[in-house]
Amino acid sequence: MRSSVDLRALSRSELEAWIAELGEPKWRAHQILRWMYAETPVYSFASMTNLPASLREILTERACMGRLQVQTLLTAKDQTVKTLMQLPSGRSIETVLIPKLDSQGKAQRLTVCVSSQVGCAMGCTFCATGKMGFQENLTCGQIVDQVSCMREVARERFGRDISNVVFMGMGEPLLNYQAVLSSLEILTHPDTIGLSPRRITVSTVGLARRIRDLARDAPKIGLAVSLHAPFESKRSGIMPVNRSEATDLAALESAMKHHTTATGRRLTFEYCLFRGFNDSDKDAHALARLCHRVRAKVNLIMYNRVPGISFERTSEVRLNAFMAHLSARGVTVTVRRSRGADIAAACGQLANLRETDLDKHIQNKS
Repeated sequence: MRSSVDLRALSRSELEAWIAELGEPKWRAHQILRWMYAETPVYSFASMTNLPASLREILTERACMGRLQVQTLLTAKDQTVKTLMQLPSGRSIETVLIPKLDSQGKAQRLTVCVSSQVGCAMGCTFCATGKMGFQENLTCGQIVDQVSCMREVARERFGRDISNVVFMGMGEPLLNYQAVLSSLEILTHPDTIGLSPRRITVSTVGLARRIRDLARDAPKIGLAVSLHAPFESKRSGIMPVNRSEATDLAALESAMKHHTTATGRRLTFEYCLFRGFNDSDKDAHALARLCHRVRAKVNLIMYNRVPGISFERTSEVRLNAFMAHLSARGVTVTVRRSRGADIAAACGQLANLRETDLDKHIQNKS
């Protein structure tokens, strides 16, 4: 029996090649892409009415279109929406829709935070996803599915389309490099999702070689680096990636300089402030110096407490002092407040709940 090819796991070029093997012109792949990722995605080949009937029959016989199944959808008091989605493997991933609301409660910006892997191999000590370990890479279609799902939620809840996508959910995007690249191509194509590349940001713990690759392969996409400490010893203590010469701060700084020079774009440092660990004036001074060397701005994050992890968020007093120190040295700095704490919106929190605890959690929020 011939095994089915999941067309939503293929990149555009892979789909073109597969269609060509069937003896069809490559532009048929473009038609199929539009159906799979259009305004309202289609999951039946029979519904692709501009394809010849003979091709639809072949597709039905030889191909499939994998999709995510929404298990849970929770809404926080601040209107953040979090979904738990199930993969064909039975494993689950998380996706978050984060609204920025004006004083009248109208959404000014709607950001989708997508996952690229189930779990994560990087083992950052403060991260809920890191406790899971690496379990599975997502396909490009599964990444795009998260955006399509939240696009529907955005229109229903807020009456407008999503505005931004950030690869800051579960997993290290640059360890699933090809699928992430393929998803970026689909997300930015005018006949599918049609997002501007400048409204998409890929976040990484700092895989130096892949940062250089990203500058070549997706120069218009924003880059965010999870820094969290400006000193080698401190960063190595909380982020195992920093313990290798290939990905330590020195290697990372070189790669970031290459990226900003090659793309002409500033990058962003994601910096989670932990009480008594990385929130001193000395830390701020070192961070400011690094920002100027690599042309970076800073997004300070108020930590979302994770059960079983000892880190605590810094105080408002230290946050303000840290911000003032950076600003006084000419660094552009913003603050990202914790969102959706009442629905376990920190990455990996919901997926880490055991099934019985998940049921209990959902009942408490309903």
